[in-house]
Amino acid sequence: MAIYEFKGKVPQIGEGTWVDESATIIGDVRIGDNCWIGPNAVLRADFGTIIIGDETAVEDGVVIHTPRTVTIGKRVTIGHLAMVHNRLVKDYAVVGMGSTLGDDAEVGAWSIVAEHSLVKKNQIVPDYKLYAGVPAVEKGDITEQYQEVMKFGKAMYVELAQSYRTTLKKIG
Repeated sequence: MAIYEFKGKVPQIGEGTWVDESATIIGDVRIGDNCWIGPNAVLRADFGTIIIGDETAVEDGVVIHTPRTVTIGKRVTIGHLAMVHNRLVKDYAVVGMGSTLGDDAEVGAWSIVAEHSLVKKNQIVPDYKLYAGVPAVEKGDITEQYQEVMKFGKAMYVELAQSYRTTLKKIG
């Protein structure tokens, strides 16, 4: 993995967190415990600060960058190739594959931003809501049934971080 100090700011990576060797982490990045940071993820905190809560999954090819501070809560899932340039993603949220979160946008707790959606600059996705589209609009509520499925997926990534740390072996 490529971890870089920038202007005296050194990334902090929590206990039990797995970071793929192809990921790039620059500057004032604070990653919680038991997170999973996938292949080719880029967490670039050269202007602002990136804070990632415990047990969060940042999947393959995700780019997180901010001109100020972005806070990503605990047990968040950020899908493959998402672009995160916003202010806040609250606990247990899901940002779907290929989605974009614009400057100063906010994603509520237990909310889902569907695949390939655009949450525009300053837009707020409320707690417990499903948003989809370009631009993203409300499509419904996150029910207890949705939450149970979401909990399963989030636990899967915590277990995956453990498995990668203990059983992943590079060959060739």
